[in-house]
Amino acid sequence: MNLAGATVALLAQTQGTPTGPEFGKASPVGLLIIVVLLVGTVLLIRSMNKQLRKLPDTFEPEHPEADQAADEGTDRGGALPPAGSEATTTATKPSTPPTQTSG
Repeated sequence: MNLAGATVALLAQTQGTPTGPEFGKASPVGLLIIVVLLVGTVLLIRSMNKQLRKLPDTFEPEHPEADQAADEGTDRGGALPPAGSEATTTATKPSTPPTQTSG
């Protein structure tokens, strides 16, 4: 028998488990808690729907020309250093990828 099975067997044998006519009946406090949770859920859903109605149908800009002009040439792999600096000469030299030799 594994540990979980032994634990279940031990808990099933405990004396003093509630029995009788009052066992298993719900109290009015439980009903009140469930009603409060349901009301809170309904209010949260209504609030979310109001916020979603405020969103535009699409997030595409109406006139993307200005954004496209700003985006031209931004994929250069990083900013170029200022002209005349030492880094300019090394940055403009093309790098050769390492070659693998089989053997």
